[in-house]
Amino acid sequence: MKKSIIQGIFIIALFFSIYGILSMVDWISFFKIETITEKSEAKIGDLFWKMFQENEKENKNAYLNHSIDSIIDKICFANKIDRKIVKLHIVNKAEINAFALPGGHLLVYSGLITHSENQEELSGVLCHEIGHIALNQVMKKLVKEVGISVLISMSTGNTGTQVIRETAKKLSSTAFDRSMEKEADLKAVDFMIQAEINPLPFADFLNTLADKEPEDLKYFSWINTHPDSKERSKYIIEYAKGKSFHKKSILHSPTWEKIKKDIQE
Repeated sequence: MKKSIIQGIFIIALFFSIYGILSMVDWISFFKIETITEKSEAKIGDLFWKMFQENEKENKNAYLNHSIDSIIDKICFANKIDRKIVKLHIVNKAEINAFALPGGHLLVYSGLITHSENQEELSGVLCHEIGHIALNQVMKKLVKEVGISVLISMSTGNTGTQVIRETAKKLSSTAFDRSMEKEADLKAVDFMIQAEINPLPFADFLNTLADKEPEDLKYFSWINTHPDSKERSKYIIEYAKGKSFHKKSILHSPTWEKIKKDIQE
């Protein structure tokens, strides 16, 4: 009896030891998921974007899209990011949100533009999401949450609509883990400094979101998927300290005022 108990304890201990070791493995690198091929990732991203297109209204205002695109142009050019990777989609929705899909699709809700006090705040959120794209965190999140086999099945067209819808929803409504969020935040600061954008308003934006009353938070999807905003604001300010950079607005003031007006029409 005693021997059986000892064997049972040993098996349980062995199980958790193996589980702990396996959980530390970067399966994306091990299975070379970053080469799950760009083509496969693009297919998954296109499927997700099609799903959003069927349920949301994309803003086609040429002036607005060109203006936000010009901010992304500057960020990508200054940081040597292939501009063709980032595909902007502005969606008419009151929620304050932006999120990245596989294949470089970047969805920006009109509510985010409306509630950004200045273009630097908006640029900070854009840089954060571009950070997720540049660091391949979108696919890492999906591999962790839905598994490799589901993603491969999606890329080959062997997955049902409901699975695609639920998986796409994870990217718009659930958070990345803390380490990924912090990495994307700090990468955003680097991107902003390289593009000569003041990163401190980004920290202000996070503080503003953190101070919102609970009844207002239904419109603040970005804070719901990016928790601990005050803590993030603090380490962004700390990280930016001592870094020299020029502060230049990408958009002229009349342009910023016009897009703020256009987005509300």
